[in-house]
Amino acid sequence: MNYQAIKVIYFNEMKRAWNTLLQTIASPVLSTCLYFVVFGGAIGGRIEEVDGVPYGSFIVPGLIMLSLLTQSISNASFGIFFPKFTGTIYEVMSAPISFFEIIIGYVGAAASKSLIIGAIILCTAGFFVDLEIQHPVWMVTFLILTCISFSLFGFIIGLWATNFEKLQLIPLLVITPLVFLGGSFYSVSMLPPVWQSITLFNPVLYLISGFRWSFFGVSDVPVVTSIIMICVFLALCLSVVWWMFKTGYRLKQ
Repeated sequence: MNYQAIKVIYFNEMKRAWNTLLQTIASPVLSTCLYFVVFGGAIGGRIEEVDGVPYGSFIVPGLIMLSLLTQSISNASFGIFFPKFTGTIYEVMSAPISFFEIIIGYVGAAASKSLIIGAIILCTAGFFVDLEIQHPVWMVTFLILTCISFSLFGFIIGLWATNFEKLQLIPLLVITPLVFLGGSFYSVSMLPPVWQSITLFNPVLYLISGFRWSFFGVSDVPVVTSIIMICVFLALCLSVVWWMFKTGYRLKQ
């Protein structure tokens, strides 16, 4: 294992986040505050509780998950796309470093940045509502698995994209709608039976449900199912990245 190469890639990516600190941290925190004002204030005045949880507290896991997914994908996709765009990726690939070590460096940095943002949003939420985390170990587990999985997914998008527009295509048109329709701001039990069945095909539902369970002990789907789904997604992303590096997909001129 080439730890020196991993260290260089990791800290180089973390340094880039530090140079864009305002965009990296201030923007998600400001968005979270706006969500609390709009959803917690406006809708919370009409819906007092959901599954026995005050509505303002109920939406916290969904808000964190929304930021985690979008930030993980954005950080990882841009992190690998920019070296590919400038041509420096070929220097990395010609170095004595395996594809797995490259992934650890880029994906590890993207996941770390997302974890930091998630922790900041969680602290910010504490100023608006009272939070009690019933299963803190599982909450951290879901955070880490989600950040790693979607950083890998963002890494795939960065390798696949041929221009900057494609970097935003899937996050905006696919991920964000799935998060909003995956029970971020409501319980699936509030939907008509037909839509409850349709929602079960939304993979993001299992992430949000399991993460919410770690806070309040309530979930829309079994927690075991949530863990299995995220592990399957993680394994699938690893397999795709391995195939991309093995075949040189969008990496070889």
